[in-house]
Amino acid sequence: MLTKVKLLTLLAPLALVPLVGRAAAQDWTKSKWGPADEIGAANYITPELVVKAAQLVKVGRTYNLAIETNSKTPAFPPRSFKITIVQPGQAGSAGLGPNKATYNDDIIDGWVGIGSQIDGLGHLGVEHIYYNGNKLADFMDPTGLKKLGVEKIPPLVARGVLLDMAAHYGTDIVKEGTAFNVKEIEEVAKKEGVEIRQGDVVLFHTGWTSLIGKDDKRYNAGEPGLGIEGARYLTGKGVVAVGADSWALEVLPFESKSVFEVHQILLAMNGTYILENMNTAALAADKGYEFLFVLGVPRITGAVQGIVNPIAIR
Repeated sequence: MLTKVKLLTLLAPLALVPLVGRAAAQDWTKSKWGPADEIGAANYITPELVVKAAQLVKVGRTYNLAIETNSKTPAFPPRSFKITIVQPGQAGSAGLGPNKATYNDDIIDGWVGIGSQIDGLGHLGVEHIYYNGNKLADFMDPTGLKKLGVEKIPPLVARGVLLDMAAHYGTDIVKEGTAFNVKEIEEVAKKEGVEIRQGDVVLFHTGWTSLIGKDDKRYNAGEPGLGIEGARYLTGKGVVAVGADSWALEVLPFESKSVFEVHQILLAMNGTYILENMNTAALAADKGYEFLFVLGVPRITGAVQGIVNPIAIR
């Protein structure tokens, strides 16, 4: 019998050619921001909204929203990560120059889609068609994407909303396979006294990353997360990004036979960014349901994803 991990490994090649279902029933390939647009929902961020978001800072407390990334970080197969520290040109010497200067450099050998990450708009599509109707054959290049690379993403400065699903279900870790759809999202938002608005960044706290290093097998095998209906609801609200403290954001096992359909709805059809493996524990403990969200994405030309450390400020 296939385990969930083996099943997901087998499905990995299908992530770029998932079942279309309702996707084909509507023309989602034309962005509301025009045929040349490459930043999607980041267009919702305006100077006025940035000013309003900054006014949420009351006590000056900051939160790292990233987990640490290292060789032991569990990730979707076959992703891996390794760092090597070197001292180039210094072997056998006391240093460089009369002042004997010494230094360390580092080399990363690994995948970008590991640890805390943002999925760019070139990450996942529908039958090789991506955000704003971009066909893979026209923009994919092994040396870097010619369109939709993460270097195009502007600074994401917005109002952040945390939905504490663990508190909602009265547990430290929400059970895998638990889908967050309209009912669950609205219930938690009402309980917390927050309203989801256009231009927001919405994060879910589930307790899932607390499994890392303790039960990596369970962590990789499934997760609670955003459902299909919930994804349509949030994109309908005009959010900039949706994230969670889990490795794929969306609920696993999937709600249907479709593969990564939530990713399709967010990235390809609406240009809404995905934030994975967010460190939401401290924010949830402080009941920081509304905050200033700040993220500068690494400007690696043509990259599909980015290892990130967003900051929440209250």
